Parts: sequence; structure tokens; C-alpha cells
Amino acid sequence: MKQTVLAARDVDMVCEATRGLWEDLRGQHLFITGGTGFFGRWLLETFIAANHRLTLEARVTVLTRNPAKFAEACPHLARHSSVTLIGGDVQTFAYPAGEFSTVIHAAADVAAARGAGNTTKPGLLAATFDGTRRVLDFAAAHGTRRFLMVSSGAVYGPQPSAMTHIPETYPGAPDTCAKTSAYGEGKRASEALCAAYSGQSGLECLIARPFAFVGPHLELDQGFAIGDFIRSAMASEPIVIRGDGTPLRSYLYAADLATWLWTILLRGIPLRPYNVGSSDAISVRELAEKVAAILSPGLPIHVAQTPHPDSAVLQYVPDVQRCAQDLKLTQTVTLSDAITRTAEWHGWQSATTSSHQEFSIEAH
Repeated sequence: MKQTVLAARDVDMVCEATRGLWEDLRGQHLFITGGTGFFGRWLLETFIAANHRLTLEARVTVLTRNPAKFAEACPHLARHSSVTLIGGDVQTFAYPAGEFSTVIHAAADVAAARGAGNTTKPGLLAATFDGTRRVLDFAAAHGTRRFLMVSSGAVYGPQPSAMTHIPETYPGAPDTCAKTSAYGEGKRASEALCAAYSGQSGLECLIARPFAFVGPHLELDQGFAIGDFIRSAMASEPIVIRGDGTPLRSYLYAADLATWLWTILLRGIPLRPYNVGSSDAISVRELAEKVAAILSPGLPIHVAQTPHPDSAVLQYVPDVQRCAQDLKLTQTVTLSDAITRTAEWHGWQSATTSSHQEFSIEAH
């Protein structure tokens, strides 16, 4: 059975990497949308840890569609004294009272983020745009200074085959006539809204463009390739690749993700987008082989389609030099270690696995 809290080593890693940043949040009130998803849970766990260790006396209000469901899944987060949950949809939520110095807008459609068929569902583009506009209106009216827009690498559209890594300066875009472009177009429009609102009432908008990730709190049944592979390997079932295995991806461990997002929020340059992810490309076939080798050596891998020799290889890999140069951010956890840590959190144990102390969150 998977754990409910993070391993102490991961929390320690994030807190140590961000130690010099948190003073800006001392005594402040934060507002987070998407705080109960994969990104949000990491942000909440590390916020609570830093808040406690540094005696920041900060608070966070989290918008969620279903507070009761989240409280059942993560009671140590939902019931913590520094956390307040409010129910509502990002497009229509009632504004909580008070001032909020910092807002993180991380709400996203999980199915859309994975690039599955649900990206075609009506209303996705409008919902993404309208949700961002409402959160920006809220921030502008509630004393917010720093606003982090958690966008997506999908804003670039298809990565050219001759481009090994997508830089923030690449002017590409999703195909406006493709139904599957709604998610990327919604994020592009949201970034444009941030530019329009920036400066209102002193609002500073930061933009992060995440790519692909792995780590604890990643659900293994949401259609993400790496989650599917880990789930199959843990169950000693053959890994099935639905395509031809040639697309190139890269994966950043979630502890690094949390470090990067906090750093962009607190030290980034407003309206200067930052790619968030790993620059280490790996094919889907190689990823399946790596997961099998780590979790279940000898596990069969079935590839549904045969690669066509004349087809261009699909890629989704960021250039992260801007984060490295501006913010001194680097990838610190290897993909192999990230796979192991994720599987351990979900209950997997190898013959050499030693127990890892969990981070204890005091509910005071």
C-alpha cells in the first residue's frame, strides 16, 4: 500500500535547497489552486515543513473541488492548522476574505495534461482561460504581490524534429484547428492574461512551464506512460507500449519540481517564462526497459506498433538553461532513483530496500 506522506529525505532535500527563500513568506497568507493534485500536494507538504522548521507562522488557503475527498486521501495535509480548504470550481469560486500576498495557480485538467482523448472535451479551452482570469481578478483585489502561473510545455505545440530541446524563446504554438490543442492553447491564453494583469495593484506574475515528472503522489492509473510502466512492473505484469516506443520524453523527480517551483515563485523574474523539467531525453521504449530492469528484471515488454523508418521522432524535452543560469537550479535526482523512490512510496520493496523514515507533520 502506498504511503500517505513523503519520505523525510525528500522533504529535507526541498527544505535545504530552498532554505534562503522562505523569509519572504514569514507571517504571510498564500492561496493555491490545484493544491490537492500532484503538484499541489508536493507544494503543501514542503510548505508545511518549511513553515514548521523556520517558524514562519504563514498560512495557506487551498481551493479544491472536493474538500472531503482530499481530507480522506491526505488527512495530514487537510487537517493541518496552517491549511484551510475551501470548496469550489476555479471558474466560479467565492473569494475568501482577507489579503493574500502570494497566489499559486496550479489548477489543471489531469486528463488534458497527459494528452489523452479527453483533451477534446467541449469547454476545456474556455474553462482554462476563465479559471485563470478569475484567479487573477482575485489576486488583484486581495493584495497579492507574487502570482505564480503554472503553465505547461504544451504551449510550444509540437517540438520540431531537428530541435533536441525546446527553449523558452521558441515561438511555436499548438495547431489552432486541432481539437487536441485546447489544453496548450488554454495555457497560452492564460500566460497572455498574466501579462495583461501584471502591474495591477503591484501584481508580479511568474510563469513556470512544466514538462513531465515522476515521484510520490503520482497516481499510477491516470494514463501517464511512466505511471503505467511502474504499475505494471510492481504487479509483475508485462509492460505494454501502445505506440512504437520511439517518442522522446524526459522526467524530473517531484522533489526537484517542488524546489524549482518555489524558487521561481520567490526569485524568478516576472513575465520571464521558465521551463521546468529534465533535459535528459529517453525514448518511451528505453523508459519501459529501465523501469523493468529496476523493479522487475526480465519482465516482458510488448510494443504495439512497429517504428516506421521515414517517420520523424516525436519529442517533448525542455531546454532548462534559463533556470540553471538565472536561478541556479539543477536536476539532483537521477531517473533511476526517481523510479525507485516512486515505486517504494506505492509499496514496492526490493531485496535491498531499507526502510526510509517518513516526514512527520504535526497537526498543530
